[in-house]
Amino acid sequence: MQSFALALRNELKDSGVTITALMPGPTDTEFFERADMLDTKVGAGEKDDPADVARDGFQALMSGEERVVSASLKTKLQARASRVLPDSAKAQMHRRMAEPDSAGS
Repeated sequence: MQSFALALRNELKDSGVTITALMPGPTDTEFFERADMLDTKVGAGEKDDPADVARDGFQALMSGEERVVSASLKTKLQARASRVLPDSAKAQMHRRMAEPDSAGS
């Protein structure tokens, strides 16, 4: 999604339309319940406040930023680390966090 947002931003750069990629971490919404993920590490873990995530996204959009990593320090650190990790390592990490019954391990 981030690559799509950045490509779209470039395509629309002279149109007056602003595109900002919002990259939140786990956010305290009904998503994890609806996705039946409450027994996963990510579903059972700490989550960011949706109001904070929305505020970060809105402020970045209004400032014309191309992307914003929202909310917690943990999320921001994970985003920094992802810049140097190979895609295969990131995919494995995300799989482990979303694996059913992973919350207890």
